[in-house]
Amino acid sequence: MNEHTSQLSLLDDASAPAASQAPSLDNEGDLGQVFDAWLELGWLRPLDVYFAQFIVGEQTAKQPALALAAALVSHQLGRGHVCLDLGRALADPASVLSLPPQDGRWLDGHAIDARALLRSMGLLSVAQWLDILGAAPQVVQASTLDGGDVAPAPMVVDGQRLYLYRNWRAEGDVAAALVARMSPLPPLDEQLGELLARYFPQTEGQHEGEPDWQKVAVALAATQRLAVISGGPGTGKTTTVIKLLAVLQRQALGQQGQPLRIRLAAPTGKAAARLSDSIAGALHRIVSEDDLKNAIPSEATTLHRLLGALPDTRRFRHNEQHPLPLDVLVVDEASMIDLDMMRSLLAALSSDARLVLLGDRDQLASVEAGAVLGELCSESAGFSPAMHERLEQLCGAVLPPRSLHSPLADNVTMLERSYRFDRDSGIGALARAVNAGDSAAVTACWEAGYADIARVDLQQQGDAQLTALAVDGYRHYLEPLAQLDPLEALQRLGEFQLLCALRRGKWGVEGLNDTIAQALKRRHLISHTRGWFAGRPVMVTRNDPRLGLYNGDIGLTLQDPDDPTRLRVFFAAPDRAEGVRSLAPARLTYVETCFAMTVHKSQGSEFSRVMLVLPEQPNPILTRELLYTGITRARTHCTIATAAPTLIESATQQRIWRDANLRERISRLQGE
Repeated sequence: MNEHTSQLSLLDDASAPAASQAPSLDNEGDLGQVFDAWLELGWLRPLDVYFAQFIVGEQTAKQPALALAAALVSHQLGRGHVCLDLGRALADPASVLSLPPQDGRWLDGHAIDARALLRSMGLLSVAQWLDILGAAPQVVQASTLDGGDVAPAPMVVDGQRLYLYRNWRAEGDVAAALVARMSPLPPLDEQLGELLARYFPQTEGQHEGEPDWQKVAVALAATQRLAVISGGPGTGKTTTVIKLLAVLQRQALGQQGQPLRIRLAAPTGKAAARLSDSIAGALHRIVSEDDLKNAIPSEATTLHRLLGALPDTRRFRHNEQHPLPLDVLVVDEASMIDLDMMRSLLAALSSDARLVLLGDRDQLASVEAGAVLGELCSESAGFSPAMHERLEQLCGAVLPPRSLHSPLADNVTMLERSYRFDRDSGIGALARAVNAGDSAAVTACWEAGYADIARVDLQQQGDAQLTALAVDGYRHYLEPLAQLDPLEALQRLGEFQLLCALRRGKWGVEGLNDTIAQALKRRHLISHTRGWFAGRPVMVTRNDPRLGLYNGDIGLTLQDPDDPTRLRVFFAAPDRAEGVRSLAPARLTYVETCFAMTVHKSQGSEFSRVMLVLPEQPNPILTRELLYTGITRARTHCTIATAAPTLIESATQQRIWRDANLRERISRLQGE
């Protein structure tokens, strides 16, 4: 440490109490006191502190910069970040700790200021911090690892980013696998142009010369082994992928005399079921040829089932040594795929297999570390000259000139036109306003009087209004429950869903699940509020390959048709032809009631009606992406309930960011 080392300062606030008992950090100070304070404030997790102690051992006081870096890089992983940006940590500590909107809070009458802590350690620049980390044997430079000169260490410095070794390696593996799939353009295929013209005729609503971006997406994907197609709800991703598969199968049947092996997958059971329904519903409408209908699958599975998750491990049956037996893999809801899963998925694909990723880059990122789809789509503002010319030839349209070219641009297409939300749709208008970060437009949506959106002021109307609306929503499946067969009951369950921003608190999942259960019992719609009872909806919270259940699967508790004195929990079967499957409640360990679920857990699902409940105070988790994702889960009606009337508008100004470096590492590999 150096001459700048000083005591931990208080926030620069006239009302701040004396600093006499605030934790200090000097050469002889104990960083453990600061960690204790941050744990009590909720700025760090116990795991983060344990990791820091593991890294420095008994030298916490003598190596505070190293200990702090270890705690923060662990904490970033817990918040979904792949790495710690040291520059960001110095400039804006609030962004790398689980802080409230302000970067300081009171603890026992004292304000603990993160910036002051960094100043007290003498970390006045990124260079100084890097020097300290570079001298530590627990940290290794990425450049030496790339060259194979040194053994791995627990942490890796790459530029001004600090990684846990596992994450650094996973990000590098994903980058290398993606670059390996970015092959040069093949020779122009005249048959492809003819097929595109067949499946994408000029439509009445399309202006002459206006690009049909679905057609562009199919043309691009048909010429590449890696294709990313991003678009919001109703932009035609399902239509696009069916036409793509029809084109690929027609080419294969004509050139090879046999169809391609195609598989469909999604991150969760609910997303896989919705993809299956979408494909099955649209296939016969779009494809008329019987041989193509039979060659295009309509059954989707989860990624865990596809890869063959091995019980009690993080490993899968399919990997580099045992690749998936397929020619084309289509993965929907790719925004939910975290870095580790993407690494496993790419490792299980043979070198000549095509990968098509579908998703919405504006939705919430994965719960685990990484935002792979967002990174792949970010800044893809134009095609390379060769790809631009090829797509214009194939599509017969003039594409808008764009000067910015990212390393991933020739593999990414953005679908922007929504066919679901027209000019009279409040859901569409509200989603666009939120996604644009336009709080004035959000306010205008409420004032426009759209029939399909509503707002409930919990401050004035209280929870009675919210509870009444929730009871009415779930009455649709609970009242006729005894007369419904299991499949119909599951379908009715999906007509309405209460979504929450938070898990805890009065307006969180835990509080509302209890409140709603009690209200339903008072109205004699359910018999109990605890344990197992007919009508209880449950969500699987942990993968259980032995039972064939995976995180996010939804089940419904019903009377056993063969023995009404017993209960069974029914789930949609992985194979839609089988309808449903059921299990005894005693076999289900990792489930929770889901009258209310978080917006994160709702990804990959759609409901006819949605009620989105927001907390009463600003929260770091309340962002533009969360609002957009919650709103767009609704097909016909969306209600937003909050005790803070201006919270919706203010949340549109908050964005999710994930520290990662996938694009840069792809660029490096392309330049080698």
